Amino acid sequence: MKIKNLPLDQNINGWAALRGDTTRHPALHGKVTADWLVIGAGFAGLAFARRIAELRPHEHVVVLEALDVADNASARNSGFVIDLPHTVGSTSAELEHANTYRRLLQYGLHHLKDTVDRHEIECDWLNSGKYHCAVSEQFDGEIAHYQKELTTLGESFEYLDNAALKQRLGTSFYRSAVYTPNCILVNPAALISGLVATLPENVTVYANSPALQIETQGTIRAETPHGEVRARKLMLAINGAARGLPLFKGNVFAMSTFATLTEPLTPEQRRVIGDISAWGSTPVNALAGATLRYTSDHRFLIREHVNFAPGLVTSAVETGRHARRHQKLFARIYPQLQDVNMAYTWSGLISITRNGAPVWGNLSENVYSSAGCNGSGSSKQSAFGRLLAEHALGEDNPLLADMEAVGRANYLPPRPFLDVGVKSFMARERWRSRSEM
Repeated sequence: MKIKNLPLDQNINGWAALRGDTTRHPALHGKVTADWLVIGAGFAGLAFARRIAELRPHEHVVVLEALDVADNASARNSGFVIDLPHTVGSTSAELEHANTYRRLLQYGLHHLKDTVDRHEIECDWLNSGKYHCAVSEQFDGEIAHYQKELTTLGESFEYLDNAALKQRLGTSFYRSAVYTPNCILVNPAALISGLVATLPENVTVYANSPALQIETQGTIRAETPHGEVRARKLMLAINGAARGLPLFKGNVFAMSTFATLTEPLTPEQRRVIGDISAWGSTPVNALAGATLRYTSDHRFLIREHVNFAPGLVTSAVETGRHARRHQKLFARIYPQLQDVNMAYTWSGLISITRNGAPVWGNLSENVYSSAGCNGSGSSKQSAFGRLLAEHALGEDNPLLADMEAVGRANYLPPRPFLDVGVKSFMARERWRSRSEM
């Protein structure tokens, strides 16, 4: 199998830039052998590699990452480690499905926290909760329905009106929100770097080593620009880039998201919005609204807009356009902070499936995959990767039944039909949620 496209983002990941100089992992040079080869050092790939290494301490695991580990798609997300599914539904089947995802999300969050605590990973881990926000009365019904869903799940939450949100968030922009207390906020680049640095000794990570061609018949063999890996078994954790590979049968595609991080607020600017703590908010429509964060070092993050990215390439021109969009949006949300400068704008890839289910499990003999995160990748893919390792080794875990219950990604049409369908859907969602921006 030849890799058709590799991610290319002509921008600087603000989360990584905040960390300054970081450890550089070497690229692969020459030929190496391993028991397991993992392609992709995101949350799924690292969780898989860690669990394999724990359960098989005498076996060698090699991880290939196409980019620097602090600059891949997982390191570019908004830094939410969520504990609850975004939607629940009203039927008994939908409720059971939501309960299944809740168990998996909380399993992934638990093991991330255990790793962070045990190894003292510095990633600004903060249990701040999350605000699920609506701007206009058009979405009052969805806010009310979300409260009913949380009540059905037995989860604690708090409803907040405009006045209460102004006190908490320092802005009158939002009409209402539902606050849930157990979402974690992190610097994702620091978290990914810490996860790599604390892998067991029988795991070797090679950065800036994209797999250009993969052979899966007999011995696994992967070629990189300057080297080659041979292994007994292969795990593919390449998410949006997977669509070009025959083993995935066209059931996943990539979208690019865009985020901007401001300069830290000055003491005078902070007085304008009041003495507020770090927080994170998500919109009622994740595809068309804006995600915001206020960080512990007094910066704002604005993540808004999603583009279809079949070629996995985001140009500097495109990122620049979204930087200007974010600046205008920030001025609407915080008109009292017109003098706050934007520091970094960057893009990142997420993988999408048609029915929201993952591409998880055996793709063929000795080849495994966890792809199709559909957002919420930090906790979800941490769970999926860890459980995939146990599945591959024949270990017993009751949550493997939950992985079967979530189903598998279904068929997507070929291009250009896919392009038309995705763009039409996005246009419809943006129009439906135009009052939220």
